[in-house]
Amino acid sequence: MARLNIFTGRESARIRESDAVAVIGLGRFGQSLALELMASGIDVLGIDGEQQVVQSLDGRLTYVVMADATQEDVLRQLSIPEFNRVVVAIGQDVGASILAISLLLRFGVPQIWAEAVSEAHGTVLRQLGVQHVIFPEKDMGRRVAHLVQGSMLDYIPLGGDFAVVETSPRQFLAGSTIHGAEVRRRYGVVIVALRKSDGEWKFAEPDIVLEEGDELLVAGPTGKAEAFSRL
Repeated sequence: MARLNIFTGRESARIRESDAVAVIGLGRFGQSLALELMASGIDVLGIDGEQQVVQSLDGRLTYVVMADATQEDVLRQLSIPEFNRVVVAIGQDVGASILAISLLLRFGVPQIWAEAVSEAHGTVLRQLGVQHVIFPEKDMGRRVAHLVQGSMLDYIPLGGDFAVVETSPRQFLAGSTIHGAEVRRRYGVVIVALRKSDGEWKFAEPDIVLEEGDELLVAGPTGKAEAFSRL
């Protein structure tokens, strides 16, 4: 299992070159994020204060260490100032979250992502200067709420009342080309990609014929995208 002072000069250089990600806090959100990054081929340093959590991830992350991320000397020993991207997933302990983020800001870490458990927590993080504030439970609740409203297969909010929706083409569109369906004029949305039942996702070319069983990615104002999925 990894301990403090785990990075040699060569390993610190590797961190800079590989653009690894440090994940501070390995609860449900932090652990899921760290493992998904690993699955994408990105090196991950995981930090948590619970020995049992650290032991469970030993060998599953590039590095994993039990440490107090609110201590400046600890983070320096772990080469955190060398990282370009750090995720602070300390959700329940707001004080520890704020202390860790304050240190990252002092180090000048370029990209900081932070989990917030309440609007007040999120407001404080933004006031500190964190650009990427995440509300995992709130965001998932909103996403699921949109999904259960209609026949959407997936829903991705883009902000500013705009969304991308994955849905199946309405039966009355079957047999029409994407150009001929005129969905932008008629419904205020744009088909940006589609997947045939036996193929991969591809860009929505105007002459592609829509068929039952296709899956569509439709972009537009949230209300209109949802309304299109319910037609």
